[in-house]
Amino acid sequence: MKTPAVYLMASQRNGTLYVGVTSDLIKRDWQHRTHAVAGFTEKYNVTLLVWFEQHETMESAIAREKAIKKWNRAWKFNLIEQTNPNWLDLWPVITGEQADFRVPDIGEHSSAPSRHSRVGGNPAKQTAPQSGQNDCPAAQESLNSLDSRLRGNDEAGEIA
Repeated sequence: MKTPAVYLMASQRNGTLYVGVTSDLIKRDWQHRTHAVAGFTEKYNVTLLVWFEQHETMESAIAREKAIKKWNRAWKFNLIEQTNPNWLDLWPVITGEQADFRVPDIGEHSSAPSRHSRVGGNPAKQTAPQSGQNDCPAAQESLNSLDSRLRGNDEAGEIA
């Protein structure tokens, strides 16, 4: 099962960040966490998956990755903390070991940032979520659907 995804990995909370894009998030995350591939994440021990976003096409995932790479650290931290305020490792979520992961805040974090500057837009300018939206059924359904597809349970087949 190949599902395009953009992801952020960290060495620890507020630590070194890595932004990546892949068509197989579970495989790529495993490569980072086991240092199966030499490079930046091995050198700086960046092994925690702290944020990810599924895309319909690899082209849209690559565009989103390029935009996020231009953001400053504070914007990336904000993006992570919108859905993962404690910077938990999301490996159990994508592998299905933790099926009860709840999305704490729902905002505009899934859409591409506004293009007010060369740096990919300021996510702080996006509409902030209202309090009381912590257990949004639509977000949970989307996350459950993503988890299912990442585990290869999608009957629709692979995305080219």
